[in-house]
Amino acid sequence: MRKFKTESKKLLDLMINSIYTNREIFLRELISNASDAEDKLYFKSLTDSSIQLGKNDLTIRVSFDADARTVTVSDNGLGMDKDGLDANLGVIAHSDSLEFKTAQAANAAGAADEAANAEDDEREESAQVNDVDIIGQFGVGFYSAFMVAKKVRVVTRKYGDEQAWVWESDGVEGYTIEPGEKEGHGTDVILYLKDNTDEESFDTFASEFGLKDLIKRYSNYVRYPIQMMCTKSRQKPKPEDAGDDYKPEWESYSELETINSMTPIWKRRKSEVSQDEYNEFYKSQFHDFTDPARTVSVHAEGAISYDVLLFIPGRAPFDLYSKDYQKGLELYSSNVLIMDKCEELVPDYYNFVRGVVDSQDLTLNISRETLQHNSQLRAIAHKVEKKITGELKKMRDNEREDYEKFFENFGRGLKYGIYSTYGSAKGELGELLLFYSAKQEKMVTLDEYIEGMPEDQKAIYYAAGESAERLQKMPMVTGVLSRGYDVLLCTQDVDDFCMQAMMNYNEKDLKNVASGDLGLESESDKTAAEEATKEHEALFTAMKDALGDKVVRVAVSPVLTDAPAAITSEGPVSLEMEKIMAGMPDANGMPHSQRVLEVNAKHDVFKALAAAQEAGDSQKVSDYTELLYEQALLMEGLPIDDPVAFAQRVCALMK
Repeated sequence: MRKFKTESKKLLDLMINSIYTNREIFLRELISNASDAEDKLYFKSLTDSSIQLGKNDLTIRVSFDADARTVTVSDNGLGMDKDGLDANLGVIAHSDSLEFKTAQAANAAGAADEAANAEDDEREESAQVNDVDIIGQFGVGFYSAFMVAKKVRVVTRKYGDEQAWVWESDGVEGYTIEPGEKEGHGTDVILYLKDNTDEESFDTFASEFGLKDLIKRYSNYVRYPIQMMCTKSRQKPKPEDAGDDYKPEWESYSELETINSMTPIWKRRKSEVSQDEYNEFYKSQFHDFTDPARTVSVHAEGAISYDVLLFIPGRAPFDLYSKDYQKGLELYSSNVLIMDKCEELVPDYYNFVRGVVDSQDLTLNISRETLQHNSQLRAIAHKVEKKITGELKKMRDNEREDYEKFFENFGRGLKYGIYSTYGSAKGELGELLLFYSAKQEKMVTLDEYIEGMPEDQKAIYYAAGESAERLQKMPMVTGVLSRGYDVLLCTQDVDDFCMQAMMNYNEKDLKNVASGDLGLESESDKTAAEEATKEHEALFTAMKDALGDKVVRVAVSPVLTDAPAAITSEGPVSLEMEKIMAGMPDANGMPHSQRVLEVNAKHDVFKALAAAQEAGDSQKVSDYTELLYEQALLMEGLPIDDPVAFAQRVCALMK
């Protein structure tokens, strides 16, 4: 037995138990190695006229024996001789594929110069030789087989040689290399599966369903056909002497079937793919039963070349806003799945986007499960984000009905994106937001709101609450509308948080009409308010005393028209924020708004209060103040402290 030419026990233990986190990927690694072997022979055939084969002659075969508990991956690629086996499988982390790729790169400049002076056919052939897309680069993928196998046997024959060789190892101490027999060139890798334990079962890897599932999941787009003998059923021919009561009989048979689709749909130009094909790919790949709302295809070449296929779903997944939902795009390298959900490719506010990114330029870590350097990924992610934003803007401008439906499904996430980034994403997302206009009675963008503003309007006004119907009747909303200014009616729980994080949009301040400080009063309004405050100073003091620390002050409202009073707030916590935070699990520690009771000094109720104060009826002043405050709370959808006392005061008025 030959010893591994490294500290085998330590390194193999690291390979099998540490580098890879998912044992299923052993098949991906072996198929990728087989694909590389096919590539090497194909590229060699382009420069060696003695090799008479075409790309269509190269295949990868996967088979299993359930009784013997073996899995075999075979190729008819370049194969290896005795020295190749010793170098590639005897030295862990030696990559013949990487050497091949490096050698091809070194020859690229010279080949390019020759191609420049060549005829068209020669130039095309030279380009094919230099466009090397070899998958394996670390020389460790083969050893992932020992995650599922107690022994691995490799039978290989190099193209042009007569002698075949057999490499065998249990992945512990070393390996043996002996002469063997094999028809034709290529390599067979035979895995003898580990015995089942109480904790783990390896039987699924020796089954037709299990192997087909792994091939489709990880290697569906490998460029060579991956074939398996698959069991099928068919109806037997009806016997000639069968009577009228004959019942059809069925039989099972085996047929060689190509499992992978080979050509990724994202590598094809958009002009070559119908929308129906995109829709079917989306629904099958991402397990949705509805067509996507938007399909985006990108092919980029440059310092980093990549292909991107994105889908904006037609409906929100049921778990989109749950803690279990995972965002991310599928990441491929040279058509081989690396990550099922690469979170770094999309920001949180675009977590609903599904799709695929494929690039052969990404620097992967040794296990090919994660990236080694993030700069390349960040560059792609930046382009992906810009593309998504651009497509959403196109939908907003050209397909408004579809966009409003999209926003109904995913708008909450965009708003939360602004809030969670403390407003820094408002430049990216602000133009995409939609809100219901009380004046126009339809959904509008912030830019459309600004376009409809009167010349003297300085701010964007909004109201936050549970429903547009109720908000439209709120005293502060009707007060703003009566001045000819529009109000955006925000009915999602994240709206007020989003608006406060934005602070302003296109140099227009965003103001909650329940904040009190709206700047709507004219000079005459200010004068009237000051005079009323001064005239009824004792009344306001008595009202504040009656309410105690429930409010920070009682003031004259410059906005109210019909309503006798309204609750507004001062400081960073609005009334709507307080209401939302009160419903959270740890509500006791949540901050409260600083409430202000604003009264309409022109209303008959205020006149009754003033009369009670002048008559010295302090109890009536106190009761009326409490009633005004509590009715204002009810209009805001806020709870009152003592419903029983409120009911008693109402009954007292009815006597």
